[in-house]
Amino acid sequence: MALATLDVVVLDCPDPTALAGFYAAVLGGTIEDQGEWVDLKLPSGTGMAFQAAPGFVPPKWPSSDHSQQFHLDLTVTDLDTAEKGVLELGAKPLDTEDRTRSFRVYADPAGHPFCLCAG
Repeated sequence: MALATLDVVVLDCPDPTALAGFYAAVLGGTIEDQGEWVDLKLPSGTGMAFQAAPGFVPPKWPSSDHSQQFHLDLTVTDLDTAEKGVLELGAKPLDTEDRTRSFRVYADPAGHPFCLCAG
């Protein structure tokens, strides 16, 4: 029997409103902005939250010195179309050269790694 259920994934960042806007543009959903804490309610019923973190230092991909801690896998129907969209929204490519793979790695505008995965 489980002791808990997952409520929300929270990302530390320098600008919660801006990062919530990035993920809302990628995933859809509704933003509830409370200043230093911003919720993103996704159409699937799940959610993400973004918390202001003064002095935030983004992880580096790949690096054991600046561990990524975790990353998000986002399923897409067309990698090329999704890639174009996230780049226009401010994502940075981290590991996208091998076009034969079923995934590509990016950093969101605050530096958190995420993957677009063919679904």
